[in-house]
This record gives sequence, C-alpha cells and structure tokens, in this order.
Amino acid sequence: MVHDDSYIKLTLELAAKGKGRVSPNPLVGCVIVKNHQIIGAGYHEFFGGPHAEINAIRSARDDVKGATLYVNLEPCSHFGKTPPCVDAIIQAGITKVVIGTLDNNPLVSGKGAEALTRSGIEVKTGVLEKECLELNRFFFKFIQKRIPYVTVKVAQTLDGKIATLNNQSKWITTKASREEVHRMRAYYDAVLIGRKTALIDDPKLTVRLADGRDPKRVILDSKLRIDLKRAMFGNNPEKNVIIVTALESKEKPKKIASLKKLGIKVIFVATGKDGQLSLPAVLKALGKENIMSVLVEGGQEIFSAFIREKLTDEMRIFISPKLLGKCLCAFSDVGVTLLEKSQRWEIRRVERFDEDVLLELRRT
Repeated sequence: MVHDDSYIKLTLELAAKGKGRVSPNPLVGCVIVKNHQIIGAGYHEFFGGPHAEINAIRSARDDVKGATLYVNLEPCSHFGKTPPCVDAIIQAGITKVVIGTLDNNPLVSGKGAEALTRSGIEVKTGVLEKECLELNRFFFKFIQKRIPYVTVKVAQTLDGKIATLNNQSKWITTKASREEVHRMRAYYDAVLIGRKTALIDDPKLTVRLADGRDPKRVILDSKLRIDLKRAMFGNNPEKNVIIVTALESKEKPKKIASLKKLGIKVIFVATGKDGQLSLPAVLKALGKENIMSVLVEGGQEIFSAFIREKLTDEMRIFISPKLLGKCLCAFSDVGVTLLEKSQRWEIRRVERFDEDVLLELRRT
C-alpha cells in the first residue's frame, strides 16, 4: 500500500538522525499510526539508550492499543543493553506491525517477527526493503562478517593527482568539499590513514567544519616508527587514537609505553608476505573494537592496498577541476595488468560541492 510505503519512508528519515551516535547498533526509526493519524514517533538516539519502538510508544499522544506500528528494522526479541522491544509492543496492545526489513543479526533474524505473530499481532515485512537495507549497510556487513564497512575517500584533481611532487595537497578541493568530508567523518566509527600520511600531512582527522562527534583515528604503522609529536596525539581528550602495528613491534616496549601514556591504544596484527600489515587482520582487529565502519583517508599506498585486496565496499571521490600533471597519483598498483581485467565500479551518486564533483561508487 502507498500508505505503508510513506510511513516506512518516514521511519527511515527518523532513523537517519541517529547517524554517528548509535553504533554498533543499527539505525532505527518508528512511527505509530491510529485512525490514519500519526500518534507517536521516535528513533534510536544513542547507543545504550531506548530503542526507536520504545521512544515512539512513550511519545504517543493517544492510547496505542489497536494501533499500527511502522519500523524500518525488525524489532529485537532479546535482552541487550535494553529489554526486548517485542515485549513492549505486545504489552502496549498494538495490533499490527509493518517492518521494512528483517534483521540479519543471529540474535534476532526473524525471531522478533515470529514472536509478534505468535502473540496474535498482524505482521507485514519487506516494505521499501531496498532502502532499509541501504540505510543500515554498515550494520548488516558488520553483524554478518564482524569486520567494518570500508569506504575509501579520495580528494583528487581531474587527472587523478592527490599531491604535488613535494607533497603539497592543501587544498586540492574546496571548503565545501572539506565540510562534506567532516560530515562523513561524524557518521563513521573510525578514520584510517597510513604512517606516511600522518608524517607528511600531520592531520587532526577530527570533525571541526560540521556538527557531530569525532571518530576514532587509526594509523597503520607496521614498524611502529610514528613520531610522538603528531597533531592528533596532542588532541586526544577522548583517548580515541589507535595505532595498528606488526606483532614484531612488541619488541619496542619503551615506544609502546610512551604511546600508551598519551592515551593511544596499540593493536598488534600479523603481516603478509610483503612485510606489510595484513589488511584482513587489521579489519578483524578493528571489528573486535566494535568499529562498524571505517573511512580510509590516505595515502596512495593505503588506497591501493584496500582496492587491490578488494576490501573496499564503497568509494567517495572528490574531483577538483585542476590539472597537476606529473605528480602523486591517488592509486598505484591495484593488481591490474590487462584492460579486460580492470576493476569495475558503479557510480551511485554524483553531487556538486562548489566547483568540485563528488562521485559515490560501489563495486559491481
């Protein structure tokens, strides 16, 4: 029905308000309708807080008994940080529940819908399912594979350059593009760079040009050679900086102690045959830290490695109408030697930011 679609669309709009605040929980919005009128609405506002269904029931301006509840994701049926939402829905006397998509979390996975049906509540699922899956793509990957959703973010010129030969990169793109990057950072659990980018650019990787919380900041440094005077180390009140290094770095106890004194967490992972950090091992380690999404911001070697190993779920490429010629390319070796073997990416969205163009791409 058209009405079901419109109400689920509203739950998605409400759910999106929780971006950057609820991880590693999913984004959920809820609307309660009675006599063709919305009598309650809510969303999951922060991790550990009441779920969307509870907020919607509490907000209701009329008795919810006999009402229809709309929610973009299947209500939970297990105890977590909060009691099961299914129990609250049943106790409230709601007679119909319309669900955008079922939850692939093994703790839920159809059990919530089944519990509602057993209690005599009419249940409808699969309304705007594609849109519901898209909104929670970070969550669905994380809950299935226990590794973060990975987005590579690149700021480049028309000819694919990210810096001059003397490493000058500030600023290739416009302030409007940089503001959008800061908004993106606020939505991701972590921002990731390599040691060379930390050394050359000395970035803060915080959210300063937009509203939102700072993500965790991850540096890949296989040999633990990082300079302790980096900008992000001196601006770490929430102790959210992580350095991922090789197992062999455990032989540097003084360096490790100095980093920990600055509030920096050091994680050790295995290396590959090339002596570089194993990126699958890096993602697995970050998953254990409940990091559900990662924004990869540089540099060339890191970009290329994530693409080459096909660990990238999405790319966001900001293109500035400038030409640099013989300078540093965004990508080097991505494992392609024949044109017919080139990686294919689907352009999902194109947006302008002043004179720049943003391409949002997904692997085909």
